[in-house]
Amino acid sequence: VQLQASGGGLVQPGGSLRLSCAVSGSIFSINNMGWYRQAPGKQRESVASINSGGRTSYADSVKGRFTISRDGAKNTVYLQMNMLKPEDAAVYYCNIGYYSGTQYFSSWGQGTLVTVSS
Repeated sequence: VQLQASGGGLVQPGGSLRLSCAVSGSIFSINNMGWYRQAPGKQRESVASINSGGRTSYADSVKGRFTISRDGAKNTVYLQMNMLKPEDAAVYYCNIGYYSGTQYFSSWGQGTLVTVSS
């Protein structure tokens, strides 16, 4: 299983970015897909998640600004980030949770850097 994240970059405060994470490999079904971020000197934190039923969850700090979505046919999860703030700057990682048989696995992407600066 491989996760390829993309879409990071430099954006001014108030700007927008859209992150994508494409999942490849032999997976029967993906349960949860999510985005995490880690800023320098800080712990990795959950940003948003979406389950197989489409139910979403967001960190309080991004509610109303970020939107997570998934394309089941493409095994891809997206994070639309609007009204970006300097404190949103971090390396963003995608994560999936899935079953293989009866065993549950969690896999991570390589991270994509988001810089918010004027």
